[in-house]
Formats: sequence, C-alpha cells, structure tokens
Amino acid sequence: MVPRYSRPAMSAIWEPEARYRIWFEIEAHAAVKMGEMGTVPPSAGKALWDWWATNPKIDVAAIDAIEAVTKHDVIAFLDWVAQQVGPEARFMHQGMTSSDVLDTTLNVQLVKAADILIADLDALLAAIERRAQEHKYTPTIGRSHGIHAEPVTFGLKLAQAHAEFSRNRARLVLAREDVATCAISGAVGTFANVDPVVEEYVAEKMGLGIEPVSTQVIPRDRHAMFFAVLGVIASSIERLAVEVRHLQRTEVLEAEEYFSPGQKGSSAMPHKRNPILTENLTGLARLVRSAVVPAMENVALWHERDISHSSVERFIGPDATITLDFALGRLTGVIDKLLIYPARMQKNLDRMGGLVHSQRVLLALTQAGLSRDDSYRLVQRNAMKVWESDGELSLLELLKADADVTAALPVEVIEDKFNLDYHFKHVDTIFARVFG
Repeated sequence: MVPRYSRPAMSAIWEPEARYRIWFEIEAHAAVKMGEMGTVPPSAGKALWDWWATNPKIDVAAIDAIEAVTKHDVIAFLDWVAQQVGPEARFMHQGMTSSDVLDTTLNVQLVKAADILIADLDALLAAIERRAQEHKYTPTIGRSHGIHAEPVTFGLKLAQAHAEFSRNRARLVLAREDVATCAISGAVGTFANVDPVVEEYVAEKMGLGIEPVSTQVIPRDRHAMFFAVLGVIASSIERLAVEVRHLQRTEVLEAEEYFSPGQKGSSAMPHKRNPILTENLTGLARLVRSAVVPAMENVALWHERDISHSSVERFIGPDATITLDFALGRLTGVIDKLLIYPARMQKNLDRMGGLVHSQRVLLALTQAGLSRDDSYRLVQRNAMKVWESDGELSLLELLKADADVTAALPVEVIEDKFNLDYHFKHVDTIFARVFG
C-alpha cells in the first residue's frame, strides 16, 4: 500500500494488528463453543476473553520475532498469545488448522472492505445525480468514433454513468455476500477433530455464513468473483475519467477538473491546466484490474489445499481495495467540483454547420417517398460540402438550395428538421429510468 493513494479507514483493515485481532476473535469464539460442548474446559474461553477485556496491544514485533524461528505465522501468533494468557491458552486451536483462521480472517477483511467501497459508491452516485440533474437539458454534442454525431445533453452523459455505477454497486453487494463465509473445518475440511457446530457459532459471531464444503480452504471462486467485480468498477471509473479527459482537451474544453487557487499545472508552462486527477484515475484503474487475473488463477489449487494463493492474496487484498477506495473518493471529488461550460458545448454543437441534423432530413426524405439510398445520397452530397468547408457552410442553406431536396420536402419542413429541442423530448423518460 502506498500512503499517497491510501485512505485511513480502508488501510486500517489491512494493518497487521487488525489482522491479529481478527485471528484472536476467531480462536476465542471457537474455544468458547468447544467449552460449551465439553471438548475443552469452559475456563479456556473465559481466560482468553478475560485477557482480551483488558484491551491489550498486539505486539506485532514480538509475533514477528517468533515467526522468524517457527517460520509459521499462525503458530507464532498462538505462541505469543499463550505467553500472555498462560496455561489455559493451550486449548486454543483444538482440531483447527491454519486455513480456518487465515481464510475466515481474509473474508472478514474483504467484507469490511466491501462495506467501505459500497459507501464510496453511494457518495459517488449522489454526486453524479446532483450534477446530472443540474445539466439535465444542457445541450452538447454526442460523438461516435470521436466524431460529431447527434445532440445529447450533458445530463444524459452523467445519467449513463449513474446507471453504470448503480449496476456496479449491485454487483459489489452480491460479491460481498458471496465472499462472506467462514470455515472452521480442520485438516482437509472433514470436521474430524472439530464439530461443525463450532463453525456455525464462529460464523455467527463474525457476521459470516458457513462454507458448505471448505476442503481445508474456502474455495477461491468466491474471491475470484470479488476481485473481478473490483476490476469492473475500476473500468467504470476509467470510462468516466477518460470522458472528462477528452472533454478537457483544449480543442474541446466543454468541461474540466477544478483548478484550485495557487495550483500549478506545469513546471515549464504557466498556462497549463492539466487533467491530472482523471489521468491518475486511469492509472489506478489499471492497478486494480491487475489483481483480477491472479485472483482467477488462485481458484485452481492442488487437491484439498496448497498455499500458492497465499502470497498473491497478501498483495491483492490490501492493494486492490485500498486503491479502489482512493480512486472512488477521488472520482467523487472530480465530479462534485467539475467545471462545466455550457456555452462552449453549444459552440461545439454549432461548429459543423448543422451536420448533426442530417439524419432527420434523411428520414424525412424517405417518408416523402424517396428510396433510402437516394435520400442518403442527397443529404450526403450536401453534408460533404459542409464537412470540407470545416463548418463554414450551412447544411440547412445548402439543402434549401438543392432542387432535388426541395422537390421532395417544402422549405419549412426542412427547417423544422434543424430543431435542437427535438432530440431531447425523451430526456425525462431516460431520467425516470435511471433515477426513479
């Protein structure tokens, strides 16, 4: 994790002390249930929780020192706890295996991370909706292949983003549910030395469901789906960031990132106002997506268990969630403060001499009885003159002067096809679909 791209709440989930605290809770809950069942003395669980009630500081350095000898992190932790608690600690981990602790802990962390990310998405959705409503009817040019197509509104651009991130939120809720499982099943997952009711108890206490068949490890298809969803969210972030970057280009300049007082855009050129935040978001999205393929490859483990997934998850768990959390926060700030220039949008919309209305004339000619091919040819021959004049000529005037066109369409009908408001008659319908 890089502090520059980290926020405290998400980073805290992945701190070593936070991880060890989850380990302890799992072990202590299991000891309590085993005590109730008579597998271990009831005093074992009580001793653990009595020590915990003093709110002890987890000595990460001391645990690391033990691990340097044992070469096993869970054993090092158990040894350290035993040093603190005393003889009753020997009943910890009865019938359990390391994966019971490690896998359940990872899922607790991913659930906590998902909760933060869902809240992030809610904040982003609120910002997008506010700006979409603000510019619901602000005309702008829609582009396909980067070329002027037909008019849209800036509000519709943002409504699309809102719908996309709403889908992402729904996906993340499902991925959170899918990864929220607990396994306390012992070696190779047979429950030979730990009763399934212990798993049920620990799962309830940790806010998780039970893993139906754990084979010693929780199946990694769950995690693959989780990280795949993070990758999709990252791609949606990049999509919106790239849109802002294009709109901020000097030749377009329909919107741009907020430029704060005292901010400097270039060490060499004082005039520069660069889209640094959205460029950064593109880079962060790449990092989040880089976790997806390793998560997919973690699904295939040897037999009941191996640890080829372990090193991967120690990286991608913190890195992907911390990076995505930061990126969502940054994108929310970009949208919230985005500078939007309706006058420039109108200027760009009018730049090519009315070419954006060509389809309406084409359709009117077909409705007047001409074949589609003839209609297309008549409109295109005039449109190309406007294109080649770089918008200096007017498509409307050329069409009105074209005898073949006016033979099929009265001048007033041609003029009506250049009405900008025509394109926005269903904006309310689209907004109702998106925002309710």
